[in-house]
Amino acid sequence: MNQRPPRPQDDEVYNIIPIHNLLADHPSLRFPEVRAAAAALRSVGDLRRPPFSPWMPNYDLLDWLALFFGFQSSSVKNQREHLVLHLSNAQMRLSPPPDNIDTLDPSVLRRFRRHLLKNYSSWCSYLNLKSNIWLSDSNSRHSSSDHRRELLYVSLYLLIWGESANLRFIPECISYIFHNMAMELNKILEDYIDENTGRPFLPSISGENAFLNQIVKPIYETVKAEVENSKNGTAPHSAWRNYDDINEYFWSKRCFDKLKWPIDVGSNFFVTGNKGKKVGKTGFVEQRSFLNLFRSFDKLWIMLILFLQAAIIVAWAEREYPWQALGSRDVQVRCLTLFITWSVLRFVQSLLDIAMQYNLVSRETKSLGVRMVLKSVVAAVWIVVFGVFYGRIWNQKNKDDGKWSGAANRIVVNFLEVVVAFIAPELLALALFVLPWVRNFLENTNWKIFYLLSWWFQSRSFVGRGLREGLVDNVKYSLFWIVVLATKFVFSYFMQIKPMIAPTKDLLSLKNVVYEWHEFFDNSNRFAVGLLWLPVILIYLMDLQIWYSIYSSFVGAAVGLFDHLGEIRNMQQLRLRFQFFASAIQFNLMPEEQLMNARGTFKSKFRDAINRLKLRYGLGRPFKKLESNQVEAYKFALIWNEIINTFREEDIICDREVELLELPQNDRKDPKCNWEIRVIQWPCLLLCNELLLALSQAQELSDAPDRWLWHKICKTEYRRCAVIEAYDSVKHFLLSIVKYDSEERSIIKTFFQEVDQWIQLEKFTKNYKMNALPKIHGKLVHLLNLALKPDKDTDKVVNALQALYETAIRDFLKEPRNNEQLKEDGLAPQAAVSGEILLFQNAVELPSASNEMFYRRVRRLQTILISQDSMQKVPENLEARRRIAFFSNSLFMNMPHAPQVEKMMAFSVLTPYYSEEVLYSKESLRTENEDGISTLYYLKTIYASDWKNFLERMRREGMTSEKELETTRLRELRMWASYRGQTLIRTVRGMMYYYRALELLAFLDSASEMDMREGSQQLGSMRHNDDMDDSENSSSSRTLSRGNSSVSAFFKGHERGTVLMKFTYVVACQIYGSQKAKKDPHADEILYLMKINEALRVAYVDEVSSERDEKEYFSVLVKYDRTLDKEVEIYRVKLPGPLKLGEGKPENQNHAIIFTRGDAVQTIDMNQDNYFEEALKMRNLLEEFKSFYGIRKPTILGVREHIFTGSVSSLAWFMSAQETSFVTLGQRVLANPLKVRMHYGHPDVFDRFWFLTRGGLSKASRVINISEDIFAGFNCTLRGGNVTHHEYIQVGKGRDVGLNQISMFEAKVASGNGEQILSRDVYRLGHRLDFFRMLSFFYTTVGFFFNTMMILLTVYAFLWGRLYLALSGLEGFALAGSNDNRALGTILNQQLIIQLGLFTALPMVVENSLEHGFLNAIWDFITMQLQLSAVFYTFSMGTRGHYFGRTILHGGAKYRATGRGFVVEHKKFVENYRLYARSHFVKAIELGLILTVYASYSPVAKGTLVYIALTITSWFLVVSWILGPFIFNPLGFDWLKTVYDFDEFMDWIWFKGGVFAKSEQSWEKWWYEEQDHLRTTGLWGKVLEIILDLRFFFFQYGIVYQLGITAGSKSIAVYLLSWIYVVVALVLYTIIAYARDKYSAKEHIYYRLVQFLVIILAVVLMIALLEFTSFKFMDIFTSLLAFIPTGWGFISIAQVFRPLLEKVKIWDTVVSVARMYDIMFGVIVMVPLALLSWLPGFQNMQTRILFNQAFSRGLHISQIVAGRKPKADT
Repeated sequence: MNQRPPRPQDDEVYNIIPIHNLLADHPSLRFPEVRAAAAALRSVGDLRRPPFSPWMPNYDLLDWLALFFGFQSSSVKNQREHLVLHLSNAQMRLSPPPDNIDTLDPSVLRRFRRHLLKNYSSWCSYLNLKSNIWLSDSNSRHSSSDHRRELLYVSLYLLIWGESANLRFIPECISYIFHNMAMELNKILEDYIDENTGRPFLPSISGENAFLNQIVKPIYETVKAEVENSKNGTAPHSAWRNYDDINEYFWSKRCFDKLKWPIDVGSNFFVTGNKGKKVGKTGFVEQRSFLNLFRSFDKLWIMLILFLQAAIIVAWAEREYPWQALGSRDVQVRCLTLFITWSVLRFVQSLLDIAMQYNLVSRETKSLGVRMVLKSVVAAVWIVVFGVFYGRIWNQKNKDDGKWSGAANRIVVNFLEVVVAFIAPELLALALFVLPWVRNFLENTNWKIFYLLSWWFQSRSFVGRGLREGLVDNVKYSLFWIVVLATKFVFSYFMQIKPMIAPTKDLLSLKNVVYEWHEFFDNSNRFAVGLLWLPVILIYLMDLQIWYSIYSSFVGAAVGLFDHLGEIRNMQQLRLRFQFFASAIQFNLMPEEQLMNARGTFKSKFRDAINRLKLRYGLGRPFKKLESNQVEAYKFALIWNEIINTFREEDIICDREVELLELPQNDRKDPKCNWEIRVIQWPCLLLCNELLLALSQAQELSDAPDRWLWHKICKTEYRRCAVIEAYDSVKHFLLSIVKYDSEERSIIKTFFQEVDQWIQLEKFTKNYKMNALPKIHGKLVHLLNLALKPDKDTDKVVNALQALYETAIRDFLKEPRNNEQLKEDGLAPQAAVSGEILLFQNAVELPSASNEMFYRRVRRLQTILISQDSMQKVPENLEARRRIAFFSNSLFMNMPHAPQVEKMMAFSVLTPYYSEEVLYSKESLRTENEDGISTLYYLKTIYASDWKNFLERMRREGMTSEKELETTRLRELRMWASYRGQTLIRTVRGMMYYYRALELLAFLDSASEMDMREGSQQLGSMRHNDDMDDSENSSSSRTLSRGNSSVSAFFKGHERGTVLMKFTYVVACQIYGSQKAKKDPHADEILYLMKINEALRVAYVDEVSSERDEKEYFSVLVKYDRTLDKEVEIYRVKLPGPLKLGEGKPENQNHAIIFTRGDAVQTIDMNQDNYFEEALKMRNLLEEFKSFYGIRKPTILGVREHIFTGSVSSLAWFMSAQETSFVTLGQRVLANPLKVRMHYGHPDVFDRFWFLTRGGLSKASRVINISEDIFAGFNCTLRGGNVTHHEYIQVGKGRDVGLNQISMFEAKVASGNGEQILSRDVYRLGHRLDFFRMLSFFYTTVGFFFNTMMILLTVYAFLWGRLYLALSGLEGFALAGSNDNRALGTILNQQLIIQLGLFTALPMVVENSLEHGFLNAIWDFITMQLQLSAVFYTFSMGTRGHYFGRTILHGGAKYRATGRGFVVEHKKFVENYRLYARSHFVKAIELGLILTVYASYSPVAKGTLVYIALTITSWFLVVSWILGPFIFNPLGFDWLKTVYDFDEFMDWIWFKGGVFAKSEQSWEKWWYEEQDHLRTTGLWGKVLEIILDLRFFFFQYGIVYQLGITAGSKSIAVYLLSWIYVVVALVLYTIIAYARDKYSAKEHIYYRLVQFLVIILAVVLMIALLEFTSFKFMDIFTSLLAFIPTGWGFISIAQVFRPLLEKVKIWDTVVSVARMYDIMFGVIVMVPLALLSWLPGFQNMQTRILFNQAFSRGLHISQIVAGRKPKADT
């Protein structure tokens, strides 16, 4: 029945360790822990053997489970390795180590079982079920059978999880399956007898793949059917169940009654579509409406509305300060109306609940409905009660002749008693807020009594319980928000509300207004007052965002300062601290020798703090220890040199810089290179100029005693080192160029011995002349120069040596000696030197040129002797400087101690990949765009220094001419370019640095002093014998494989074993299978990546066609086998069906997560990068999981990002500046003090087992989870996780660089946020977080986008309001009466501040000044303004507002692939028009029209200054929105391009195109696509759309009365008659269009005749009007302003009614009129563009603005853009 082939023993493919063959030769198998874990799994012992299949002796517990329950063998293999790796890693981490190292420690298993099954246990207690984990609790009785049982439970859970496929998004469903299968497992273990058969119990499912087919598949099919109901995400969310609904079905006990076990496929759970009784939505219904904002964050809106009401009541009294007004009893009583408002708001909230959630109520969930109705009734009762009591107060007062008598006051007291009853629940909530642990306890315990008490307030849900933080955190974020709210309310009262009161009263008291039109409400001006207040109220509602932004910037800066960010900003600051740097590396990156229990105690923490202080400020001169401790010095040298090496491999520094930066090493094997130097040899960089300074000191103090002079020199540590190193080096140098047994050598030795002797006796200055030192220095330098020349002339060297000898003997000694004395002292040759033979004549022997090590030392000595500059500019590359500065700075920040690599937490990295670039192909690098620029040429110019370094490296590796880059070294070239783009190879290289770093650290953990010495020597010799490699071992294999890490040459071998157990990298290349089948080059590149990276694994989905034309799907994991030299398949796990049911990326991550290993997983996106020096800190970061942050340990560790695309163009710079402030400052504040950091991007590290039991790393439901990542953060917070943020480690990240890409990205994010508002996660967070965390949550996620939209609405409200006042004539009338313009001033100033986007700029400036210094930040800010960043930010504000609003109203959010290329090409006008017509251009034209009409008809606007002051910000918005896409478009103002673009635009408009035309080709297709959202929207969406479109008819109403023809009449008839104009225009248009269609082709003359007649008719009409009415000629143009908007309004409304109109003939007319409008808009946008193109000078200025960054890097953009590039490069 379940025959399984016996497993072959040896040649089986394995993933990381060959568990099937523990005797294999594999470095990881040397760990006893691995063998212990494998042995534990093999302890099947006396378990009952599964029937129906033979039992093999090598089977283990997992095989046993698989035979009983029908799991797939491949999945079993996968989980076997998973378990063994995890258990052995956990056992390695035990401290102290267990007594018996060869068996699995019970505590390890117990801890793992608790961690893994925690979610299951809490689910059981939530449902009041008894858990099916039957274990004895007491530790003493933890017998071997219990041990085995525990293993079985854990294995069972992992096997279920490993095969659940898409059900992994439904964690409680997995708990349900586990619950039932664990019960069956228990019955087998307890030897139950089956009642029906009388035989031993068997599980309800068994057989091959039984689990997949009988359990996973039915549920999977249901999910799939529901997804099909969603009609590709276009159906409303309430019409189908998404992953969350299906999961929440398992939150009530009904899943046991209905689904049963074995699963009853007839249950209504499986019914989908509209058939019969199906299970509807569960837990929540996502309804598309703006009211969700009120519903999810009702506490916030209630607060804002109540304060507004109170402020108006108080301000109405018109006293100077509010407390004076509150002194009056009238005002106090009026303030009581707040409670009426509050009760009304509660009533509204309860009605909303009914309206949105009625779908949830079914026969199974009646109590929900009861509660909804009851809540509404109660809320309504409160309104009535408050109304009655309030009425009684005034009645009583009126009875008492309008005085406040005792009776009236008593009624007030009654009212207050009612109020206390009303706010009792709020007071209780407040008490619980102050005592958060009480609240957590109440929510987390599942006692019936608490459930009954809380039933009224919130529906019971499995997530979102016990979310309160500890008291300290509580106080921190409460203080923050109290300050923010206090500022906002004070500002709002004095600056917004109070100034509005006087003008309001004036307007209300105006009588007998002369209106300019037919006024409907002419008895009061309330409508006008409303319009005046509207923008103020909108600003009042959104400006909390600005205050939050201001305060969070400063709090973030403060937190950053305390974290010691930005202390080392540049190379100067690094020089000052480099001495402590070695100790910092030792302290942070090297594990301490740990005592058994010293960690974590108060004493050890205190000692840590003291040590850090010492390090940071250099107390106790930590660098002194290095000189005495060789091992430390070697460790430091190895790490530092390896970092410098990776810099060289990445081509960001050149060979010369390597020599200046590295720490030199001795080569003991070669006596000529074995220079013993008594001090630390700091990098040359630090010693430059020090020796010359010491020389000048010696000259000044030539008569001072030794000790005094030496004291002066030693004041600078580097100077002391430079002097000693130079002295020692000169000695070694001279000895190594003189033959070994010559007499000259002994003379040199004797001379130095004498000097040493006098130095010891402190009589150096007495015996030697200090003034002779410069002379000696000069002679030495001459000698070194000769020795370093490529063609060495020995005679010249002899002469130089002779001269040096003469100077030393004759000029240096204070007491001159004659020859005899010199001979006696051994300082002259014994035999008299004859005239011809000079001293040193035959004694010089220079080492051969191949002795690179020796000449390197000589070059170093020369640099120390002669360098005068301070080398501030080394390394030249800005990126290298930034990285060194960040790395060195981070080592002085607080981070956990590093454990040894063997004891660190294991982790994986997971990257989802679809079909992006892996490695640029030759074609893509060489192909030129229309302006003649190839990507390669562009990269060479932008990264000029990198290119130079690359060529230098290639030449060192044997390249003779650059032509080779086209042929033999093509791959090198492609790799160089790919590492500068956003490609997969860049990401993989970055992530594989973890492997290299861990290998190095593992070596250093265990290496002895001897190993290190040898290591460092070999390093020296290896590094420079590179050039001698034979050519076929071409550099490409070396630059990436392990071999390139020069340290790896002397690893012992065990390092690799350790690292493989600690780190794996899985890339989920979803379609790699089909790419291989199609022979796609991407597949070869991915294979190449696996080939050069040992720890890389690729997971993909394989589609296989089976017999009956059905497709089978498999999750496959492959690796590259070095021994077989080919790609091998490791696991192949069958899936229940196609992978992608939800959003693509999370599904891709989810299928590959079963192949990840370790305790943590880092999610990395395809556009990221990593750095070797950062990878060294990973083991410190993982230790964070062990410490408490607040009252919880972290479950997501946030990591800081560095945006590396900022240098490409000014746009990329603005984008990266904005992003950088968010990913650093923004998230720093969110994590601490606000405690609401979610998960926003990719470098975050997840607690893997915590997440895999709670729904995975992201959510995947269609459309609602379109911004999938952030939901991982929501889910984490709701389920009681904790997210932190750490800034001592960073990961690189690429961002979009062209305006169109950026806009698509912003559109995607904004639509995603629009969908989030509808989601259950946001609703629950809004209700379950306490008030202040809810505020932080709102203003940093959906609130930010909502408020962006509010800013735009404010502009609209303000301008429409002004237009109403101007056209109605009220403005002129009111202002004639009073001069009070304060109200206007108030609104405008606020608008100005907001619109300039102060709140986007401030965080950037603050973060910049923290990390790069205040002056730099200000300079950057000014530069940005000059490059028109304000235009860009205003433009992107429009993008965000448009897409966010449209998504909430109509839906239609979709994943937009943004492309990650470089943008140096000119974008066509058509493309810009298509992208921005609806989101920006049309809106800008509308606002421009309002401003124009206002300028014409407003009496206020007649004064130019007043008009400018009123409207300058609005005009700025209009200009930004119209010209933005062209200002940031390369060659945007080129006259010729503009002309061509316009022709193309007209072609596009008129192109008819067939069925297959794309929107890029045909206007019509595009026009239909732009209305897609109206097809999917609901009824409310359509109604709202129509209401909004009605605004266009207002122009006609207002302007018609201003026409001359009306002759001052104010009758309504004027307006009605004006519609004749519209009808006539339409009729004429239809006639011409009809004539054109009918005649223009064949009978052309008729068509012309019709045109002629129409024109004649029009002229006759004009003349008649001019003659017989008071029609003026100007009226023609004025009426255009009135009627064009009317037409647009009609078209907009017609689009909503499209389904009806398409059946009637009218639709064609609508389309052709719409085409006319688009032509008109196109021309309006084109006019300013053409003007700017025509004016000279604008094109150059624009290029300057766009590419300024690159200019300063010497980029020949003008050449690039004009394509006049030097031919040599092609």
